Formats: sequence, C-alpha cells, structure tokens
Amino acid sequence: MPIDLPDARSLPDDVLEALRLRAIRGCQMGFRQEDIANLLGVTPETISRWWSAYCAGGREGLPGDRTGRPSGSGRTLSEEQETHLQELIDQHTPEELGIAAPLWNRRAVQQLQQLIRNETQIGMPIRTVGESLKRWGYTCKKPGRHHRKQDPQEVQEWLEKTYPALEKQARREGAAILWADETGISADGDPGPGYARKGERATLEVPDPHITMNGISAIGNDGSIRFMTYDQSMTSDLFLVFLRRLVRSVPRKVYLIVDRLKAHDAQKVWRWLAGHRDRIEMVEMVLMPRRSPELNADEYLNNDLKGNVYARGLPNSRKELRQRIQSFLHRLAHWPAHVASYFLHPSTQYASGH
Repeated sequence: MPIDLPDARSLPDDVLEALRLRAIRGCQMGFRQEDIANLLGVTPETISRWWSAYCAGGREGLPGDRTGRPSGSGRTLSEEQETHLQELIDQHTPEELGIAAPLWNRRAVQQLQQLIRNETQIGMPIRTVGESLKRWGYTCKKPGRHHRKQDPQEVQEWLEKTYPALEKQARREGAAILWADETGISADGDPGPGYARKGERATLEVPDPHITMNGISAIGNDGSIRFMTYDQSMTSDLFLVFLRRLVRSVPRKVYLIVDRLKAHDAQKVWRWLAGHRDRIEMVEMVLMPRRSPELNADEYLNNDLKGNVYARGLPNSRKELRQRIQSFLHRLAHWPAHVASYFLHPSTQYASGH
C-alpha cells in the first residue's frame, strides 16, 4: 500500500528547507522533476519554481517563504461534486457510462468529469485527476477479472442457498468438501516485469514455446490438497483417473466442486459417480456458477503455482517443467496453512468455514 506523505505546507521550516536542497540535488543528478515531486510529496510546479530560483541565484536564491496555497483550497470541484463523482466511480464501470476504457484509470475519470461538465462547468487536467484520486483514497492495483456475461442471480443463488445447503449436508454426513480445477503452464510463460537500463528493453530468453504441462488439483478449506499432472488435454477418461485416485486417498466421503468443463459434465463421469455415491458426489448442486472462476479457491492456487514455476527462471524442458510443478504442489501438501489461505480471498471467504 502506498505511504501517504504529510502535506509539505504543514512541515517545519527546517524540514521544508531540507526538502528544497534534496529537490535541487535531484535535479542536478538528472531526475525528472515529476519523480522528485512524487518522492518528496510536493507538486511538480513547486520543484520547477525551486529549480528556477536556484539556477537564477544559487542556494541563496531559493525561496524561504511559504507561497503554497493552504491545504484544501483551490480545489477544482466542490465537496458535493467530488462526492457525486466518487459515487459514479464506485457504482459503475466506465462502459456503463459510455466511456471507452476497460478500468477506472486517470483518463477514464477525466472523461467521466467531462460527461458531468454540464453539472460542474469545470474541466479537470489529467494531473489534477491523479491527485484527486489519491486524496479520495483510490489506489492503483491489479484488477480482479470478472466475466461480463456472468449471471449475478446464479452467483447469488450459489452464495446464499446452494453452497450453504451443501455445507450443512456435508457436515451431517461427516464428508469433506473439495474444490477442483485444472491449469496449463507453458515453459515460455510471462514471469512479469524486469529491470533494464533506461532506454533499453528488458530481454527474456525463452525456450521452445511448445513445452507445456497441465495439472489438476483439489483443495479443502482445512488445507488438504490432492493433485495430478498430465501432458495431454483433459478428457472425461483422464478426469476419471483423477477421481479414482481421489477416492483412494481421502478416507471419508467427498463432495467435489468443479466448473462446467465438458470433461467434468460427461455421461461417462456421471455413470461412474452413480456407482460410487457412498464415497464421492459431484451432483448438479456442486457444479460452479457459469463464468465465475473467482469463486473457486483452487484458481488462486493455480496463480500461485505459475508464479513459483517461473520464480527461478524459465524451465528448459518438459521434464524440468513437470518437476517444478510437482515440487511446489508437494510442498503445499506439507503447508496446510498456506492452502487454507486461498480461502481468505474476498471472493472465496464464503467457503472458508469460518
């Protein structure tokens, strides 16, 4: 979480003088004035004014007075207008308001302000938008993915009725509830950003792009985990192999929650399940709502898995890729607290058992 710096206008004179000297030093070293301003908690205009004064008169020419506006004065919008703008951001996506943007970023908010120009009669510069978002408590973060065709009623039904009923039934029977999901990992996957000299691109040496490996896992909110790796596409026959292994390894009855993948929802699978109902059930009630992967805690295990596979560099062969996948999953088998933490995400807390 970004650290909120105190308003420079509230700092003592000696501290403010130290900021001026650091700003001048930063300019001499070639740092961008906007970056210096962000680090010191002042405006880029203030850095520019200090640097111009220094260039004109040296250290003695630096201003010693407090010429900034009092905190809170000079804002573009009134408090009522700011509240209205925040309500629009909180309650709508940009698309719902006719703005061509995937997320609420600075430019999207600027366009939103232009949409309500008839109400405010004010236009906000892009820098002012960024400062306002920070002051209102918004921070830039990686977005959670949400399918636009997800059925809210189906999700509500799952959260408020279907899953609570399943949980009660499993408790009466002394059964375990496990969430299962598949994932595919390629050896040339994207490990994230890296550093490079200014003006130069970071370079990633990648192996054969056809090196891939798949895995399926099932986890419980008590930290238990079962998994299997494979190098072909998931089919109903392969899914049955996993189910048979699962039944052998779990000493009590299992309610298995899966998505609606064709390999799961197949007649061959249902026939096998009908003959093993005393050990495992995957009845209609435990098929996840459509287009709702965020409700499955196993999805967060998959994200964690990919990050760990790429952490030590990209694997050079299918064998190495498989070893890394299995190594991490074996480690999780001895780390139940970490597995249970996948149920602490806001979208999966409903299934945490707490």
